[in-house]
Amino acid sequence: MASMDSMPAEVKSAPSAVQQAYQFAVANPDVLKQIPCYCGCEAMGHTSNYSCYVSAVDGSEKVSFDTHALGCSICVDITQDTMRLMKQGKTVPEIKSYIDQTYSQYGSSNIP
Repeated sequence: MASMDSMPAEVKSAPSAVQQAYQFAVANPDVLKQIPCYCGCEAMGHTSNYSCYVSAVDGSEKVSFDTHALGCSICVDITQDTMRLMKQGKTVPEIKSYIDQTYSQYGSSNIP
């Protein structure tokens, strides 16, 4: 989990589940870039669940945050499920399959 020190004020004042999701996203881009989101955020240009939290990382590793997940429970739920399944030892393909099965009822995947 990434430190809360680098998080924007809106994240620091968010509920703990949202804070944890942002911390996880920053610390695990390799995982969340493979996990889709189903909230409709592909219309905003999001390409994975990671995009719901991080809009860019520059050459000096400075993170630019996306505030979308602050108000989207589907994004946060997907990340929380990913965290839980990783702790259970599931692989990324297994987690993606679970996310696809669980959340596809809400819309289309933002990963082609």
